Amino acid sequence: MVSSLGIMLPAYNEESRLGPALDELFAFLCAAGTDALPRAVSVLVVDDGSTDGTAALVRARPEFVEGGAGPAKPDCPTLRLLSIAHRGKGSAVRAGMLACDGDLLVFADADMATPPDQLYKLVAALDSADVALGTRIQPDGSDMRATQPHFRRMVGRLFRLAAQIWVTGPVRDTQCGFKGFRRAAALDLFGRLRITSIVFDVDLIYLARHRGYRISIVPIVWADRRGSRMHPSVGLAVRVAWDLVRIRFVHRGIRTVAAAAILPPPPDTARGAVRPADAGPKASRRP
Repeated sequence: MVSSLGIMLPAYNEESRLGPALDELFAFLCAAGTDALPRAVSVLVVDDGSTDGTAALVRARPEFVEGGAGPAKPDCPTLRLLSIAHRGKGSAVRAGMLACDGDLLVFADADMATPPDQLYKLVAALDSADVALGTRIQPDGSDMRATQPHFRRMVGRLFRLAAQIWVTGPVRDTQCGFKGFRRAAALDLFGRLRITSIVFDVDLIYLARHRGYRISIVPIVWADRRGSRMHPSVGLAVRVAWDLVRIRFVHRGIRTVAAAAILPPPPDTARGAVRPADAGPKASRRP
């Protein structure tokens, strides 16, 4: 029985964008009913060694609770903070997902590029899947990344082609920062994660496929929020290429349990609709 949802937001020097994002997220969560989201919802912000006021902003929020304290308002989501040394987004996501509470765990970008009402889709997908991967590619083939600058899209296409050929197979949008997991799958996968650069999503998908988890690829709404700290360069390209190549080698001792089952996304219907638990093929898996 799924009764709780944990939402994790990695943040590095996000003082200017995190406040409005948390306003949007908590406004949605407080208005959402329990017909489609679990009853208990908690939000964890992982401060990745920020040098601005990111941590202070989180602590000043009315939803913030410290240690074992209860929520400020009964039946309202809580907000917690985990502060770590700065090692990059992959390390922040790994630390946050391993520390997050909930039967279902979701990580999202701190700028809310994916609006919080898309949580319904991941929760519905996790009714039958172990891993739900948000994708910006829509069922009609259109791609919401078309709003990104041309050079970034060109670099992204080259990266996706290399990733698909080498490690991710049918997963076309590896870098979407909106992914959900059943708790056991999250602890297994993030406990095994070895690549913590911007390629960490690819490592995660490689592990999920080889561990035999049921994967649902879920089209989501997304908007390009300018302010990314990723700036294409020769050095970054070399690091990305090296990390892609070594994924298979750093996991060469992993035991492949079964081929992952790629499930179709749940029907995009009214909020609260869920995919029947017995729909879609199921592969054996080892949590």
